[in-house]
Amino acid sequence: MYPLYKRVGLQWIAAIGLISMASSASAIEEPSYKVIKEYAQFEVREYAPYIVAEVTVPGPADKAGGVAFGYLGGYIFGKNKGTKKIEMTAPVSQQPAQAPVPIKIDMTAPVIQKPVDQEFVVQFTMPKTFTMATLPEPNDPKVKLREVPSQTLAVITYSGSWSQNLYEEKLAALRKALQDEGMRTKGEAIFSRYNGPVSLPFLRRNEIWLELL
Repeated sequence: MYPLYKRVGLQWIAAIGLISMASSASAIEEPSYKVIKEYAQFEVREYAPYIVAEVTVPGPADKAGGVAFGYLGGYIFGKNKGTKKIEMTAPVSQQPAQAPVPIKIDMTAPVIQKPVDQEFVVQFTMPKTFTMATLPEPNDPKVKLREVPSQTLAVITYSGSWSQNLYEEKLAALRKALQDEGMRTKGEAIFSRYNGPVSLPFLRRNEIWLELL
C-alpha cells in the first residue's frame, strides 16, 4: 500500500500527464477504427489491432488510474531501455483485471463496482509509428507491452463527470440498447477517457466499450 503522500503525488502526476489531452481530443492520436453501424444510443465499431503499454494495479478503481500513471507515465517519459520519450495518445482505458469475487461489501468507483481487493488493468495506447519490435523495453517489469487484436465493440459516448452514478447509468443504457437489438457481449466493460481531469465536464469525451460476440 502506498503511503498517503505518495498516493496523492501520483494522482497529481496523473493530472499533469493527462492535461495535454484536455484541449483538443481530436488532435490526439487514437486507435484506428471504422464505424460499422450507428444506433440511437450507441455505435458499433471495428477496431484495427493496436499496441498498448499496460499495468495491473490494485483497486479501488478511483485510485487505480493514479497509481498506474506512476508506471505508465514513467515508461513514456523515458523510463525504458534507451530512455526514449513516447508521445501521449488517447484514450486512457481501464477495466477490471478479472471477474469480481462475490462478497458482501459495497464499494463505489468511477469504473465499476468491485470489491476493495479487485485489480484493474490500465492501458496507454502506443503511437502507430511503433511496432512490438521497435517499442523500447520498459525498465519496470510491471509494465507490459501487448498487441490488442482486431475487435468489434459496441460504444456509447457521453460527456460529463466521471462519477459512479453517471457511469452506471450509461452502462445500463448501453446494455439495455444491446439487449433490445439482440446483441450479445463478452468480457468486462472498458471505461475510456479522452480528456484530462482539468477539462470542463461538459467538454469531455467519455466512452464505455463492450466487445461483441
